[in-house]
Amino acid sequence: MVATEHPSVLLSIVELGGYPNFTPLYQRAGFQVMVEHNMRKALAAIKKKKPAVIVAEFNYQSDFRDRTSSLESMLATAQHNPGTRIVVFYEKEVAHQFEKLRAGHSIDAAFGFPIDEAELETCIRGFR
Repeated sequence: MVATEHPSVLLSIVELGGYPNFTPLYQRAGFQVMVEHNMRKALAAIKKKKPAVIVAEFNYQSDFRDRTSSLESMLATAQHNPGTRIVVFYEKEVAHQFEKLRAGHSIDAAFGFPIDEAELETCIRGFR
């Protein structure tokens, strides 16, 4: 009996959006795509589905008392899934805040807006 290869799961967390829908790109790269628009639901999906790749936004929030964004909660949850690759989109205006966060967490790739689709696709394909 030959085992059939199941596509790896890519979880796309789109909280604010405002950029192209990259789902077709992720699918072309060979991933089964899940999209969540709420971080709490995304955290549950990470625990349940154990995605191979997570693509999320860094949405800097200066009013958080003990962190800079909900991305930190996602990174803490994802660290329990060794091998999960993390890709983050960020606004260039808050790059300095993102770099502070990145210094303490494992992030495999980061893209400032506007996202170069060819570079993103090359990156995502490299995670297969």
